Amino acid sequence: MASQLLSFSLLFLFLLLSRSRNVVGVGINYGTLGNNLPSPKKVAQLLQSTLINKVKIYDTNPEILEAFSNTGIDIIVAVENYHVSNISKDTSAADEWLATRVVPFVPATSVIGIMVGNEYLTTEKLDPETLVQAMQNLHGVLVSRGLERKIKVSTPHSMAVLASSFPPSSSTFATDLVPTMTSILRFLVDTGAPFMVNAYPYFAYRENSNSVDLQYALLGNATGVHDPKGYIYTNMLDAQIDAIRSAIDNLGFGNGSIKITVSESGWPSKGVAGDMAANPENAKTYNTRLIERAQSSKGTPMKLKDNIEVFVFSLFNENKKTGDASERNFGIFNGDGSKVYEVDLSCQFCSNDGAAAAGSFGKFSSGGGGGGAVRGPSVWCVAKPHSDDKVLQAVLDFCCGPGGVDCREIYESGDCFKPDKVHAHASYAMNAYYQMHGRNYWNCDFKGTGLVTFGDPSYGTCLYSQQ
Repeated sequence: MASQLLSFSLLFLFLLLSRSRNVVGVGINYGTLGNNLPSPKKVAQLLQSTLINKVKIYDTNPEILEAFSNTGIDIIVAVENYHVSNISKDTSAADEWLATRVVPFVPATSVIGIMVGNEYLTTEKLDPETLVQAMQNLHGVLVSRGLERKIKVSTPHSMAVLASSFPPSSSTFATDLVPTMTSILRFLVDTGAPFMVNAYPYFAYRENSNSVDLQYALLGNATGVHDPKGYIYTNMLDAQIDAIRSAIDNLGFGNGSIKITVSESGWPSKGVAGDMAANPENAKTYNTRLIERAQSSKGTPMKLKDNIEVFVFSLFNENKKTGDASERNFGIFNGDGSKVYEVDLSCQFCSNDGAAAAGSFGKFSSGGGGGGAVRGPSVWCVAKPHSDDKVLQAVLDFCCGPGGVDCREIYESGDCFKPDKVHAHASYAMNAYYQMHGRNYWNCDFKGTGLVTFGDPSYGTCLYSQQ
């Protein structure tokens, strides 16, 4: 009987871990242009209990990067539009930006992408050439630090980069942007980074409500819209994605090596006077379907098996954003953490949080909680950001000496020697010690400098061991 119970328990554990590995997460945009928003720490704690597994921010806010350390949630940071020109000047400027804004937080915070600008090519008075050079400079310094496989460089575009978006099969990039876009596409092919587009059926519907079916914009038109080449579109978002795909193909990059990511998409719950489409019910419908689409791993009519990653816009209503009322009301949540409308973000196999598993995100409270969410069977130990170098050096000496860790990988000829920083070397040694001794929480203390992380800190050819 005991052996049967043990077998059942092992089978249950296997099924649980198998399902946790197959959870399809969803990305979300986290803007901070509001004076009533919760602290990043509270945001990070509660997002661990949801299906959100990637967060895109619009700067390199250190408080946010610190808050998301050891959460298992990937972060994409951004170079603000006004800073792109400076980074384009030379690699030293790019290296300084990376060294001061990103490197201090990795690997504890899982930074996986750098967005250079936002809708840069369609923003007035900005030089397109600086964008390409800035992207190249940042990638170059990532290579020099051995981080290019972990952190990808791209730039989000608006749909306005197209000369026209319908029919999708005939779409091309705007003529004046072709030289710059060709350079960007070549860069994406060379580096394996995605093409990112901010796609909003809401704005297309608002500007053409007499000719566009509302359900088509809300991702649910069963009858479909026909493309001359035979493709049938049941929603506008797929048509927008394929319009981008056609434009890429028309520049000679149609071999499928460039993935498309929807870096922003959403629907506002409130708009200007007379805007009947911007309401909580439509916002709920659109974002519910958008999340379902992101989790489905479905492609588009032009490429049925090409999974499209999606970042919902956005996490919060932001009361300090400029523009009309709709710009301030794209959030799923209010500043106090209450939902603007009901959208299920629960993820039963993402954490042990019972409330989240039951489908309740809850309000942000002054208390803690929500930490320690396990997103899979693997866990690592790394050095805390901003730990004292002298303490870390002592920890490193212990691990590589009496601690019994094989530290050859962080010697000069090893795969983990670069970056040649005590923080990086200590992280590698601390993790090896932690894995050797059973992954008990006390094996990742190291005088208070160690942190357990659920995001793999490996980068390039530097592989962190795991049980």
